[in-house]
Amino acid sequence: MSILDSSVSAVPERLIPAPTGDSSAWGARHAHDPTVVRGDDGAWYMFSTDAVANATEIPSGVHVRTSRDLVTWTYAGTALDGVPAEAFDWTGAPGLWAPEVVRWPGDDARWHMYYSASTFGSNTSAIGLAVASDLAGPWEDRGIVVATKKGETTQNAIDAAVTFDRDGAPWLTYGSFFSGIHTLRLDAVTGFAATPGDLGTVIARRPKSVDTAIEGAYVVYRADEDRFVLFVSYDSLFSTYHVRVAVAVEITGPYLDVNGRDLTDLDADPTSIGTKILGSYRFDGDTGWLAPGHNSILTEPGENGDEYFMVHHVRFADDPTQHVVQLRRVFFTDAGWPVVSPQPFAGRELESLPGPVPVDGVWSVLRLDPASTDIIDAVPLPVSVPASPDLLVSGEPERVRLSVGATELDAVVFASWNWAAGRPGLSFAGLDSDGVAWQGTAGRHE
Repeated sequence: MSILDSSVSAVPERLIPAPTGDSSAWGARHAHDPTVVRGDDGAWYMFSTDAVANATEIPSGVHVRTSRDLVTWTYAGTALDGVPAEAFDWTGAPGLWAPEVVRWPGDDARWHMYYSASTFGSNTSAIGLAVASDLAGPWEDRGIVVATKKGETTQNAIDAAVTFDRDGAPWLTYGSFFSGIHTLRLDAVTGFAATPGDLGTVIARRPKSVDTAIEGAYVVYRADEDRFVLFVSYDSLFSTYHVRVAVAVEITGPYLDVNGRDLTDLDADPTSIGTKILGSYRFDGDTGWLAPGHNSILTEPGENGDEYFMVHHVRFADDPTQHVVQLRRVFFTDAGWPVVSPQPFAGRELESLPGPVPVDGVWSVLRLDPASTDIIDAVPLPVSVPASPDLLVSGEPERVRLSVGATELDAVVFASWNWAAGRPGLSFAGLDSDGVAWQGTAGRHE
């Protein structure tokens, strides 16, 4: 079913309900480390870390939300009743972090959930597996898949993500700080490590000079380019989080950014490694968004091929204790590099333009300086397509060579919702010749 379709069936109510009445108003608020999948019932399910800021009677066991449009979310309870015994005995964790949920081919259980158990700042951690025949549960715990321990291992078994390679083999990518991001092959039948005790191959890491700050990795296999795209979060989840990307021919790496730098390089300037595609920003005096990160990628079949959405959490700049989940459309440039919409997804109806509109004009533009962790304020700059100065765009993604001021970009132009202006319009996202990402939004053309 395409995301263009709006008809979905009712969401079953078999999840463990929350014990607090506050949850009815949460929506997409209070969700960390989110992943979204679509169920057989046509509804989307969001799974996230069970820690909730400024809430009482916090339930543990992976929070679940549901949606019929990827915009409005309803808290539906928890997938598990607390921390499974084996994971708790290993880690002492009071709750579960960063769940990854995937449809598992050839398994009667159908859905696999990889959850993380740990305590903040420790690498005595575990990634466990729970299974269900339906996203609404019930979920059955099957035990620990990867375990790490302080003083014995350098890896940190949290933040799981599953990727099926070009041959359909499953791989588990994980890691946070410590010795970086690792990936290991899973058994296609059991969902556990193909080699018992395997902790995998390192594919990304950062030096001690930046506190080895890397986590929240997610790998997508792109059949169009026959390569793997790694999304990963850098720096502090409280203030300076942002998302970078790199690509590899093999899932085990090496992962290279747009400038050919390896994400395992510990000697180069740490701000120069990885291509930054999302960071803190503010448009036209609107809400400032701080520390976006720990993303997953939702892939949806569309009329013209797969559509991609980045699912991530972000903080309010005016009150960083408050956070919310946003979805953003992801596009690939002519050169095959992922770029992200500067505007959170608002739904097809709101983002529809009244007709084809010209690209040329003055736009609100962000330049995502990879050396800066500050909130970037949009500035007005002229935007044009030199090769087609009279180009009209109807809203569907258009790959173009775009001039922004004096800078030329490998870019994608598309329709979005201008949240600051409260109306639809065009947006763009692209990379310049130095590998720096730019984003921008124009108002609606009447």
